[in-house]
Amino acid sequence: MGTGRRRLHRRCAALVRALPMPVPFDARALCEQVAAGRGRPIRLVPMAGLTGVCGLWVSTATTDLIFYEQVTTPPHQEHIILHELGHLLCDHHRSPDALGLPVEQLLPNLDPAMVQRVLGRAGYTSEEEREAELLASLIRERARSRGGGTLTDRLHAALEDQGDG
Repeated sequence: MGTGRRRLHRRCAALVRALPMPVPFDARALCEQVAAGRGRPIRLVPMAGLTGVCGLWVSTATTDLIFYEQVTTPPHQEHIILHELGHLLCDHHRSPDALGLPVEQLLPNLDPAMVQRVLGRAGYTSEEEREAELLASLIRERARSRGGGTLTDRLHAALEDQGDG
């Protein structure tokens, strides 16, 4: 592992160690705990048909919104939420325009011009994507090591137990 990757792994591992990990693990409960710790709400927004992406984190003046693909499996939804939470925890920023998503579709109750001013930032870099993905994976790994694991882990274990009989 190169120096840059080691540094990235150490940074993500430190972020994960500082998280209030719910047991049994649930990504939505983790988001609630992170929001409470930050004193700023995180709203999870399922959305069908996110073009070109599975999820998106949007930070407004008062709330963090995590949009995730509604038409996918629960384990995939959980991973998307954790990935977007990773962007939030690392303080990355991306504009919906960079994704070709109409602001009106994401935030229909807000003035599009105001949203554009708030969100007028550049796209994520490959490094930021790697960081968010690594953070999501490390969160799942920590959840498994603390017992209970994710819903997916518990379902796999239950199905394996059924096969042993």
